[in-house]
Amino acid sequence: MAILEVQHIEKHFGHTRVLQDINFSLEQGQALAIIGSSGSGKTTLLRCLNFLEQPDSGRILVNGETLFDAADPLTQLEKDIRKKRLHFGMVFQSFNLFPQYTALQNVMLAEQLLAKERPDFKENKREIYAQIEEHGRSLLAQMGLSERAGHYPHQLSGGQQQRVAIARALALKPDILCFDEPTSALDPELTGEVLKVIRGLADQKITMVIVTHEMAFARDVANQVIFMDGGLILEQGDARQVIEHPQQERTKQFLARYSGNE
Repeated sequence: MAILEVQHIEKHFGHTRVLQDINFSLEQGQALAIIGSSGSGKTTLLRCLNFLEQPDSGRILVNGETLFDAADPLTQLEKDIRKKRLHFGMVFQSFNLFPQYTALQNVMLAEQLLAKERPDFKENKREIYAQIEEHGRSLLAQMGLSERAGHYPHQLSGGQQQRVAIARALALKPDILCFDEPTSALDPELTGEVLKVIRGLADQKITMVIVTHEMAFARDVANQVIFMDGGLILEQGDARQVIEHPQQERTKQFLARYSGNE
């Protein structure tokens, strides 16, 4: 059974159809790359998955559970959104780290907030926080940032900040990790270090949805590729097949434009 199913998702902003009948599924441990020109609907799709936007129609299922159904108001209750977001870890373009917190504090924050809701929190606060810190340090070590745990965002390079953001997204052990063009805010020399981390996550069979303009990365790391244009999925399939042998003329034109990323 697919871990993620997106069925007939549509989204409008005013009279503009930003997403049109979006359908795809993703198996556990697979990586899906979404490619397309700016304005094609890629980021809006990610925002719908993370419940930062509400689709106008369609369904979103995770592990067979319907998280959103436009025809069912009970799946759209505001009080349930935070719980639903826990299924998706989100890594944004611009890092979005809290400047007043160290790298380790940024990674631990969400776990600490959730821990306060545990019935045993007051009784076991010290032990719980120690476990959260150990987990946070382990994630930073996985990102190659053990020695930067006490540094604030302004003391880190862009690549290091993005790796902290990835560690933060992993902290709550989401079912699916989502990346919105994770290297677009980085200088070329820092892009490689972030892509290397994501490659490592793919090797660990972390389920991922990645919006990217890095075509070679998408070809080599993703299991599937979706090409979007004008809010539509024009082509989807095996990553290497789509990127090396596209069938649609618009896909060919897009890939020719970004062939420099090879």
